[in-house]
This record gives sequence, C-alpha cells and structure tokens, in this order.
Amino acid sequence: MSPALQRTPAATEAMYLMMQWAFEAGYRRYEWKCNAANIPSRRAAQRLGMNYEGVFRQAAIVKGRNCDTAWFAAIDSEWPALKEAVKAWLASSNFDVNGRQNERLSDLTRLVRPNSDPLL
Repeated sequence: MSPALQRTPAATEAMYLMMQWAFEAGYRRYEWKCNAANIPSRRAAQRLGMNYEGVFRQAAIVKGRNCDTAWFAAIDSEWPALKEAVKAWLASSNFDVNGRQNERLSDLTRLVRPNSDPLL
C-alpha cells in the first residue's frame, strides 16, 4: 500500500472488505505473507487480527539474497469475532473530532489471535 494509505481507517477498511469477501465466498483461510524483515508489515498483520504462523526460512531469493517469509492467517472460525472487532474499530464513534482513534484495533483483535509474533 502507498505510504499515504498505510495505518489509516481506509487501509483497514480495504483489508476488512477483502477478508469479508474471502470468507463469504467460502474460503477457509485468509493469509498474509511478508518479508520477515518488514516489521511494519508484521505489525499490520497482527493489528488486523492475523495469527502468527511462523517464518519460512530462505523462502525466496530477492536481489541475490536469501529472504525469509513471515506467515500470518485468519481462519473461518475466527472470522465472526474478527469481523465484529474490525467493525467496532471502524465505527465513527471510535474516532474523536480530530480523527484520532479512541480504542486501538490491536486491542480489539487481541483475543482473536492467540498466536502473537514473538518479534513484536
């Protein structure tokens, strides 16, 4: 995502809509994979309620160097609780007049993701 969109309600809503589509279409898993060295991406995955599933070592070669891939996922049985958490965060009542959040998304999704990334 563009830096201008990152960490915004619009970015969260976009991810929410993609997850909603996937689960309503019958998919059982929604995965998030990123370069293991990309800490902001790993934080975003957890903030959105994805469970940490581990690191695939030497999963790819990028620019001539080994690249590890961190995996996160939400599964269909987690979706109802995750959906409610994200909807609650996106609600206009969660933001003050200056657009600052009252409650953090990571606090709302914490109970849905029992497997936290040990690096974060």
